[in-house]
Amino acid sequence: MAKKINHLLKAKENYTVAGTLWIEHEGERCFGVGRMELLQLIGNTGSINKAAKEMGMSYKKAWNMISNLNTQWKEPMVITQSGGEGGGGSSLTKAALELITHHTAMRKRFLHFLAIEKEKLIHL
Repeated sequence: MAKKINHLLKAKENYTVAGTLWIEHEGERCFGVGRMELLQLIGNTGSINKAAKEMGMSYKKAWNMISNLNTQWKEPMVITQSGGEGGGGSSLTKAALELITHHTAMRKRFLHFLAIEKEKLIHL
């Protein structure tokens, strides 16, 4: 078991354990909280532009994120349809929904791990 360090803490209530979770492929980030939020907003709004606006980012940045998502995975995550009589729009693929579900569960486990480590830091 690791040696306790709580005697080194100035004020126990001011410390926490933090971290960020993402998935990488060949050293490049390919999925994390930001991309998950973008996908969820596209799913809710049916529009990359509306999703980008809700996140406070440019359409170009959102489009680049989607383009990267669609090429970094075996299957595309977002299907786009150009305008016309029915208008354009974007929709999530089954793969995107699976990835969101997996990342959500993984993030829940990660946050639980961080909470446990914080308790160990402060109380042991």
